[in-house]
Amino acid sequence: MLATILNSFKVAEIRKKLLFTAVILALYRLGSYIPVPGVSTEALQQLEDTYAGSDILGFLNLFTGGGLSRIALFALGIMPYITASIILQLLTVVSPSLEKLSKEGEVGQARITQYTRYLTVGLSAAQAVGYVFLFRSQGNSAGSPVFESFNLGSVLLVVLCLTAGCVLLMWMGELITQRGIGNGISLMIFASIVSGLPSGVSAWWTNPDQVFKVVMPFLALGIIAAIVFIQEGQRRIPVQYAKRVIGRRMSSGGQTYLPLRVNMAGVIPVIFAASIMAFPPTVGQLLPGADGLASFFSPNGWAYIVGETVFIILFTYFYTAVTFNPVDQADNLKKYGGFIPGVRPGRPTAEFLDRILARLTFPGALYLAAVAALPTILINQTSANFYFGGTSILIVVGVALDTMKQLEAQLMMRNYEGFLK
Repeated sequence: MLATILNSFKVAEIRKKLLFTAVILALYRLGSYIPVPGVSTEALQQLEDTYAGSDILGFLNLFTGGGLSRIALFALGIMPYITASIILQLLTVVSPSLEKLSKEGEVGQARITQYTRYLTVGLSAAQAVGYVFLFRSQGNSAGSPVFESFNLGSVLLVVLCLTAGCVLLMWMGELITQRGIGNGISLMIFASIVSGLPSGVSAWWTNPDQVFKVVMPFLALGIIAAIVFIQEGQRRIPVQYAKRVIGRRMSSGGQTYLPLRVNMAGVIPVIFAASIMAFPPTVGQLLPGADGLASFFSPNGWAYIVGETVFIILFTYFYTAVTFNPVDQADNLKKYGGFIPGVRPGRPTAEFLDRILARLTFPGALYLAAVAALPTILINQTSANFYFGGTSILIVVGVALDTMKQLEAQLMMRNYEGFLK
């Protein structure tokens, strides 16, 4: 990956995109250190200690890069936008009007994106109100008020700042997607997790369990190797193109392949599942008297692991079905004179691709669920504590691989020699 980045800096246009992406991510990290107005500085240190654990607050604080514990402008992170995207994608399946919009090309997608933005504003405002009262209750229980003054004006100001910060993050993520390298939302989550790497290394080094200190690096390397192996795994379906006469020219037939990846959904199902499973314990933290719900769905608990595994498998099938349509692929092959050897064009080709895709998606979904759950189970069994879990490692490695592919594609598109010769 380092060789790809170094080669990319030799191309002026890609260099501009990399620098633009780096500047946006730096502004995002800077906003995670700027507290909202009216916050008492004496209570910030106490909040950072409270949010440094392995409960749901520590888990959400990890995905915001520490902004939640600082009550920063970007304390909500990008999770409201991800939740809104999940809701709109689920409604697309059950709502005929949204399904019709999704099939109208760029115009329909632009309208769905607009609905997603509106829903993000509503979700972020509701979540900001809940966080304000959560911060106040935690400060009162500790004897040090978090807010210097707590009235209607100050509450509205904090809610407005948190909501505006989430909307600004959504806009920055879309800017990276349009003008930068890779998916902006994924890169922001990547930056949030990686920013805690020094704390994770320090927690591993100061751990009193010597067996844990020795085994953890090998375990992390094994998980990373497994992620890279599965992410790059694919089945290549041979495709034969017949000779065709186009005007006065005859196109020669050729043979190529249709690549079907084992994990076509990438890290999106893991992010979706993490955001969905963060909802019940968040509600438990916000509502008075619902502490049992938060402890029951703790990120290190069995209920959270089982729920996350189920949602990862479901979202893997769902996202794969959304991104790859066997019927459209069969129609395109038939339209351009292509066929799979031994399979009739049209409906038999669609059924053949659908059958292969279903058999490939199952091990891909199990792989995602295993990588997300097994490290947490191992840490629970050994009573050890580590900053990163399987979900964090999976997101970091998956986003890094996708970004490397984006850079390699940019290099190849400009006829520049990359490190893959």
